Amino acid sequence: MGKTLSTIVIIQARLNSIRFPNKIMQKINGKPLIEILIERVASAKEVNKIVVATSTNKKNKKLIEFLKRKKISFYQGSENNVLKRYYDAATKNKFKNIIRITGDCPLVDPALIDQYVKIFKEKKVDYLSNICPPTYPDGLDLEIFTYNTLKKTYLKAKNKYDQEHVTPYIQRSDDFKKINITYKEDHSKLRLTIDEKKDLEVIKLVFKKFYPKIIFSFEDILKFIKKNPLKFRINSSIIRNEGAKMSKTQKLWKRAKIIIPGGNMILSKRPELFLPGKWPAYYKKAKGYNIWDLDGKKYSDISLMGVGSNALGYANSEIDNAVIKAINNSNLSTLNCPEEVELCEKLLELHPWADMARLARTGGEASAMCVRIARAATGKEKIAFCGYHGWHDWYLASNLKNKDNLKPHLMGGLEANGVPSSLKDTAFPFQYNKFDELEKIVKDHDIGTVKMEVSRNFKPKDNFLKKVRDLCNKKNIVLIFDECSSGFRQTFGGLHKIYNVEPDMAWFGKALGNGYAITAIIGKQKVMDSTQNTFMSSTFWSERSGPVAALKTLEIMEKTKSWETLTKIGKSVQKKWQEIARKNNLKIKVTGIPALSAFSLDYDNWLKYKTYITQEMLKKNFLATNALFVSVKHDEKVLNRYFDLLNDIFNDISKFEKNIGAPIDEKLESEVCHGGFQRLN
Repeated sequence: MGKTLSTIVIIQARLNSIRFPNKIMQKINGKPLIEILIERVASAKEVNKIVVATSTNKKNKKLIEFLKRKKISFYQGSENNVLKRYYDAATKNKFKNIIRITGDCPLVDPALIDQYVKIFKEKKVDYLSNICPPTYPDGLDLEIFTYNTLKKTYLKAKNKYDQEHVTPYIQRSDDFKKINITYKEDHSKLRLTIDEKKDLEVIKLVFKKFYPKIIFSFEDILKFIKKNPLKFRINSSIIRNEGAKMSKTQKLWKRAKIIIPGGNMILSKRPELFLPGKWPAYYKKAKGYNIWDLDGKKYSDISLMGVGSNALGYANSEIDNAVIKAINNSNLSTLNCPEEVELCEKLLELHPWADMARLARTGGEASAMCVRIARAATGKEKIAFCGYHGWHDWYLASNLKNKDNLKPHLMGGLEANGVPSSLKDTAFPFQYNKFDELEKIVKDHDIGTVKMEVSRNFKPKDNFLKKVRDLCNKKNIVLIFDECSSGFRQTFGGLHKIYNVEPDMAWFGKALGNGYAITAIIGKQKVMDSTQNTFMSSTFWSERSGPVAALKTLEIMEKTKSWETLTKIGKSVQKKWQEIARKNNLKIKVTGIPALSAFSLDYDNWLKYKTYITQEMLKKNFLATNALFVSVKHDEKVLNRYFDLLNDIFNDISKFEKNIGAPIDEKLESEVCHGGFQRLN
């Protein structure tokens, strides 16, 4: 390498990229991309030294080991303050001029490096780049600046964005003499970088073309692209520098949708149901009613509270400490944990009509277990149901006959793909408070089980629950109350206690463990004994943390009468929603038991309005949409702030309806939220 300038290349690199972890260690023809990049840069005549600047994060261990093995200079510094890391690396190496390259640009052209360094020297500028604005492809980004420019930037740049991205302060500031290099054609939308796996496919295409050569020019690549344009559309949908504008959460969600069908494990937490592209999908920590996202931003959760699981608030210290103490003695062993017996006894004590209990961990499996036990008890396969009961075959079988059968109970658009066709005509839906529908189903079919929620959106009318119980008695049908969501919200136990109607079986989840995985089934002995006549068993039904958490949760509930607090808060929220709607002349419909409330506005643009509500709430650091699963931690202070903001938003919606000012479509900053099941690609 020549020594016409005292010039160092500092390559910014790390392995814990959110969108594509370990991307710079991906191999092409047996070589990691970072090695290929370094070899290409090293061929530039105007470069005196190359240093890789990475962070002290343990996830970079593989990179450090590689650099040591290859005797490549490196510096480890701050993880989040990249500007400091970069400045410290430059200070340690004491070079006059610095070329900044990022590790995700393996096709940086050494000929361009030489050309730019000469221009930088001739023009005597503080900063030279080809990205302000860009005309070269993404991935050929080059920035050159003096050490003094970097030092001044380090001392003056104080906002988080500038510290995370090194040069934005230089680009904005009038304190520096700057020049931007442009190409004769605009290729700024062409991607030759590697941010996502689609990018890697393009990079591989290029190196396959020129193999075994590693050193070739941008002009060579461009000729290849012009002859094969279709091959380079693989990654054309990715927006240049998209990552710099995305939060850590948005980056991770984009990555998740590639490797996880649907993006995550539970439909209720998909961002598309709230605010597509904007909703913070992931959390770092949660406490009380607050949640911190991956970027450390704090939100007040006035929405799902763990999809209804955290009725006592997030990270309840008494419950967490009980679990920690228990798992320190091992969460699982060859033997059974005694807490499972204690929990079953406690639940039976709270429900004297029940004689036996079984424990599981998730709602879907407990729901399916109830159905299996009931079928075993009656010898009959056919089930009548009302409400939401999970994802298992027995439930989705209802849609084999009519794909809209579950629409009133769950959501529209659910296909029954994968459910055996032999289950057709085994599950029959009826609507809440419509006893005549259930009567007809029982008359027309040999029903052995009725499975229903005690109350979801509406209260029972005209002795509905009593009539269901009497019908089941008359026809020897097993009646199951699904109390997964409703349990421990309005009573210390099942909601059915309020209505004085006892089922043959009931099951609980959600609030039972306050965020820990635990569900429980209770029932009469004549039904529960049938468990012995079928097979249901799972290793993790015997783990310890769930029963321990449930026992401590029940202890706190009993001591504080939490169900009274939840109901009181919930009723006040429902009342306030209605007041704010009336104040703004909006038609509102409020549904659900007090602790699990929701509202909708009766207008054609409802989904757009729901999206707007979420959007504006999020700007004020509220996770809030049209539903609130109450926790005892929701105090007047946070709810009053929420109501004030909601009033302003309802006022906006009132104007939208009256065609005053800009229409709703101009106010939305994302796609409209999903109103039902939609496949995510």
